[in-house]
Amino acid sequence: MAFRLALRRGPTATSSSLRAMPSLASSSSSSSPLSRRAFHGTPRALQVQVGEPVPDLDVLHEDSPGNKVNLARELGSGVIVGVPAAFSGACSQKHVPSYIQHPKLRDAGKVFVVAVNDAFVMKAWADQLDPTHESGIRFLADPSGEFTKALDLGFEAPAIFGDVRAKRYALVIEDGKVKNVYVEPDNTGTTITMADKVLA
Repeated sequence: MAFRLALRRGPTATSSSLRAMPSLASSSSSSSPLSRRAFHGTPRALQVQVGEPVPDLDVLHEDSPGNKVNLARELGSGVIVGVPAAFSGACSQKHVPSYIQHPKLRDAGKVFVVAVNDAFVMKAWADQLDPTHESGIRFLADPSGEFTKALDLGFEAPAIFGDVRAKRYALVIEDGKVKNVYVEPDNTGTTITMADKVLA
């Protein structure tokens, strides 16, 4: 029997935000069931949906490769902010600073910035953007992109980044599950994922 995957638009997803998703084949190598989107005879969304749990993966690094963070265990309520690249212009000048400087940041719970970069790069970036670390925002590396693949929020831009990177997104988490999903329709813009939209 032949199966087809139909794209179903999520609450904040658009057709353009789904167009650049990596294929299921590229993410099927992971052993985690959350990172393997199985084929079904019924429509299945290709990105994380409201109500889904945070991926239970030991693949994120904080400050060094030896310090692993599992957000399914670490994050009860808060926000996961995904960015295409550390030190990139929009990420450094607009997106992440909008969270660091937002007056409601303390009310948001734990806030994590995640990028497909290595731990050393993410630590250097955190030290540059928030040298005193007073904001409490934690910067996590997703070096293999497995966390990003589990969310189905990756996109390919080999001419710019050389490999799969995370779309610019924000996930509001409540009780370990996704409450709200914000994904930039062009993958890298700053239209709907800025702090004033997500933390309002």
